[in-house]
Amino acid sequence: MSELNTAELLVRCLENEGVEYIFGLPGEENLQILEALKESSIRFITTRHEQGAAFMADVYGRLTGKAGVCLSTLGPGATNLMTGVADANLDRAPLVAITGQVGTDRMHIESHQYLDLVAMFSPVTKWNTQIVRPSNTPEIVRKAFKIAQTEKPGAVHIDLPENIAAMPVVGKPLAIDAREKVYASFQSIERAASAISAAKNPLILVGNGAIRANASEVLNIFATKLRIPVANTFMGKGVIPYTHPLALWCVGLQQRDYINCGLDNTDLVIAVGYDLIEYSPKRWNPDGVIPIIHIGQTPAEIDSSYIPHAEVVGDISDSLYEILKRADRTSKPDPYAVELRSEIVADYEEYANDEAFPIKPQKLVYDLRQVMGPDDIVISDVGAHKMWMARHYHCERPNTCIISNGFAAMGIAIPGAIAAKLVAPSRKVVAVTGDGGFMMNSQELETALRVGTPFVTIIFNDGGYGLIEWKQLNQFGSSSFVHFSNPDFVKLAESMGLKGYRIESSADLIPTLKEALEADVPVVIDCPVDYRENLRFSKRSGDLSCAI
Repeated sequence: MSELNTAELLVRCLENEGVEYIFGLPGEENLQILEALKESSIRFITTRHEQGAAFMADVYGRLTGKAGVCLSTLGPGATNLMTGVADANLDRAPLVAITGQVGTDRMHIESHQYLDLVAMFSPVTKWNTQIVRPSNTPEIVRKAFKIAQTEKPGAVHIDLPENIAAMPVVGKPLAIDAREKVYASFQSIERAASAISAAKNPLILVGNGAIRANASEVLNIFATKLRIPVANTFMGKGVIPYTHPLALWCVGLQQRDYINCGLDNTDLVIAVGYDLIEYSPKRWNPDGVIPIIHIGQTPAEIDSSYIPHAEVVGDISDSLYEILKRADRTSKPDPYAVELRSEIVADYEEYANDEAFPIKPQKLVYDLRQVMGPDDIVISDVGAHKMWMARHYHCERPNTCIISNGFAAMGIAIPGAIAAKLVAPSRKVVAVTGDGGFMMNSQELETALRVGTPFVTIIFNDGGYGLIEWKQLNQFGSSSFVHFSNPDFVKLAESMGLKGYRIESSADLIPTLKEALEADVPVVIDCPVDYRENLRFSKRSGDLSCAI
């Protein structure tokens, strides 16, 4: 083995893990890593802000199941990285964050830009450490990726002091151990099958864990053969195609919606790959009276509203298959659920021909769905538009609508779209954002142009923080401190070498989207939106009757 320095060994270990990209910014304390990357197969994506770098790694991890990697220097570079790292951790996306640090010879005194980054990252990661002995680098990197990618996946952090990075070391990457499937006990499978056979009106609630486990195909067979309707969380979109006759679409809004009627009517919830952080069980089972079957790769979290009757822990596809062999359900779906789907679909189709301007959010989302193919990807930012995307943008395939939900971090859409386009260059990608979220990371559009990732950004433009205004009006009857002015988004796009469009009528939207999606550079579409629909929806949900 030839002698390397620690940074070079670190990069070789990253190559061994199959890392394709590192997203980040250069800094004085990570110079050795950057130098090592010059001769590496890994492509370094220079971003305009560390938060954007972390969001890119976050979405890369969520789409691929392999840990995305981001890099910053110490101090402010590391603090900028934290929001995206926390988002990945709470949205269960595998991510490895690497930070530069002052030399170990400076940590015991006041030192320029020095923070204890291991302590700082501890609350937002599954595991983190500092490399203080160069020879430990292969073990640390292997452990980092194993922890990041093991259920439930999340973020880890490696801190590398600059003097350690430059030290000579002899070593090589460790072999990657194969992860064997873990299978559920037959007792738990029998117990679940018995409860499902006895239930009159069961309902499947599916979350992102089913996507991470690649369980979509078996879940569709399971639901179809047992004739059980399916609702998905925001992060579980596409596990069952939205066109499937048993699909009841999305659960997760903080206000009552049609699906709450289905939950009120059920006598058994079969939770598949469901994570409590996706939608609190206190919102759909506040008194803890609905029996629950938990099917997942990890045991259920403790919550007084989520006490499983049976806990089936193991490979999700295998668990569903084994339960299916044992469950006996010859009845048709609950007629109530069939009628409920008809109501949900009718509500969705109500806006298909709406010509009002500014455009209603329901219409905007409806038209976007018509233009996007079943494998194309949308990345939703956080804001009022997220609620409409969650409710009205429905998916045929898993991982085609990425929503930040566990941490719900504004600013994710544009960086996330860059990562999505790198992962799937042949698929159309759209970043859906509000004007508030757009201005948080719009600088990364320059990154998109530079690295050759053309995608479309749609701005739901209402001149304010629409989601907060929605909540203020619901709670207080008036709003405050939520309005702002915007730049000319079309000119802003053009000044960066992009294409910009402004929607002037409802009829403009679909042809503009189609043209924008064919562009070979990133495109920004400024679309005025009528958020008076927010309060109308609140009133409608308050008046919702479950007597179909």
